[in-house]
Amino acid sequence: MDHEKLESMETAEVSEAVEEKEEAACGNCTQKSKERAGKEYRDMINRLSRIEGQVRGIKGMVEKNAYCTDILVQVAAVNAALNSFNRVLLAEHIRTCVTQDIKDGKEETVDELIQTLKKLMK
Repeated sequence: MDHEKLESMETAEVSEAVEEKEEAACGNCTQKSKERAGKEYRDMINRLSRIEGQVRGIKGMVEKNAYCTDILVQVAAVNAALNSFNRVLLAEHIRTCVTQDIKDGKEETVDELIQTLKKLMK
């Protein structure tokens, strides 16, 4: 969505457009699922909650007309936090899901992992 169109939209319209884009992006999601142990689940949720708070903070900075470089520094912090989350999740995925699938003879899981790594390294 281009910047000019976003500027002309009301906040609710922007939120709705973002949600539609996220739903379309989830067309790439698989139907697989994974049960996570209590600690792993809590750690992931806590990490994501902190990242969510950082993003809200950035929104507040924009609303308060904060200086560009100050916002950029905070965006870099969010990117670093998301990258860290990805590394932890990917390591756990390899240790559990990928390892189990290979033991079960599901070699296509390696191809799926390679495709996932390609997406992460864009």
